[in-house]
Amino acid sequence: MLKEDENILINGAQKMGISLHKEQIKKFSRFLELLIQWNQKINLTSLKTPREIIIKHFLDSISCVKVINKYIDTERISVIDVGAGAGFPGMPIKIVCPSIKLSLLEARKKKTMFLEKATEEMNFQQVKILNGRAETFGKGADHREKYDIAISRAVARLSVLSEYCLPLIRLGGLFVAQKGRSYKEETEKSLKAVQVLGGELIRVESVRIPFINQKRYLLVIKKIKDTPSEYPRKVGLPQKRPLYF
Repeated sequence: MLKEDENILINGAQKMGISLHKEQIKKFSRFLELLIQWNQKINLTSLKTPREIIIKHFLDSISCVKVINKYIDTERISVIDVGAGAGFPGMPIKIVCPSIKLSLLEARKKKTMFLEKATEEMNFQQVKILNGRAETFGKGADHREKYDIAISRAVARLSVLSEYCLPLIRLGGLFVAQKGRSYKEETEKSLKAVQVLGGELIRVESVRIPFINQKRYLLVIKKIKDTPSEYPRKVGLPQKRPLYF
């Protein structure tokens, strides 16, 4: 990582109230190298320059950290990133909070191959790569209601993401969804579905991403009751027929 790119990372994190130490900077640098290298072989991200990746992927991802810290102690908690793609927001969160147990759930095999390689290269401990669909994992006894936090940056409606994520979270745990400026309308349409699935929207946190005039909205949903056994529905149904009541 060039010095100017490193400065963007360090200063951007500081603006968000996060101080990065030398080992974390080294890990971000290695992750950046791997992303750029693998992106030439498979489509991991449309962003091409280190600056874009640092701001729009790394800093955007770690915007979740302070929000998570407000509601739950990050020491030894289990986190699942649903629809992890190239590892966002899960991998940057793991770099900043190394003690968390992280599972990265991704349906596309090529992307899970990248995540496995990155996890190995960066010598991450307590990281699992899960290849498959959220609907399948949400039904299985090994994963249903086993996680403290589910996070998702995936581009899907809140009602769809809630059906993917809430079945995976234990009672009292959190689902944190990263959304853009159209979050209000989307949230209003999805609130009943969130409730049916066992969740309650407890907070909307707004975060400004440094160096770009862009706000993110983090929807913090608490799991207050068990998700009914019929959810999630069969693979593909949440996306095809989103829950609206």
